[in-house]
Amino acid sequence: MRSSLFPKSLLSAALGGVVVLAGFGAQNATAGQTSMVNAAAAIDTAEARFLEMADLFSQSCAPDVSGGVDGVASTSVAAAAAAEPSPDSTLPILVDPVPLTSTEECLAQRHRLRISKAFSGTDTATYEQLRSKLAGLNYPAARIHRMPDFSGEPVARLDLRVGAEHVALEITDIDTGVMVEAFGAPEDVSVTEVRLQPRLDPPTS
Repeated sequence: MRSSLFPKSLLSAALGGVVVLAGFGAQNATAGQTSMVNAAAAIDTAEARFLEMADLFSQSCAPDVSGGVDGVASTSVAAAAAAEPSPDSTLPILVDPVPLTSTEECLAQRHRLRISKAFSGTDTATYEQLRSKLAGLNYPAARIHRMPDFSGEPVARLDLRVGAEHVALEITDIDTGVMVEAFGAPEDVSVTEVRLQPRLDPPTS
């Protein structure tokens, strides 16, 4: 009977190849894990910078306790006004914005002025440019959401909610900068699912 055993030299070569491949796979796995750790660290850093900025704005917008109690926006208003889709509908559930408190209005204005100033005199023709510019202003990528273009111009929504706050912005590119609109986003709802009033064409100057 003919032996089916591999010659010793071939067996050694095969085992060596397995070891090399195994080592190569381990290196790839390690590199992949390192990339994931670095990406997570970058996300944490961006969020930390944003939270630091948000804290400074909150301190400057803190209500004067002696002047009375600040109004509180209720998320139940938006919840009651949520559009009820039909059972077979695949469309997202849209909700109405909630009113902003005076403190949240102040926070929104701080961000609006900051963003408008940074974009003044520039034309961000694409969403990618708009998103990159916002990221450069220390707004984390995870808080920037793409919306359908408006009259051919890119639109983004910015989630500025911290804790129980409701502040969000819609940013539309125009020829000389951006148009920034503040609105209140209910808790546990994506800012992309808030229904805003239809607008006229954005100004060109």
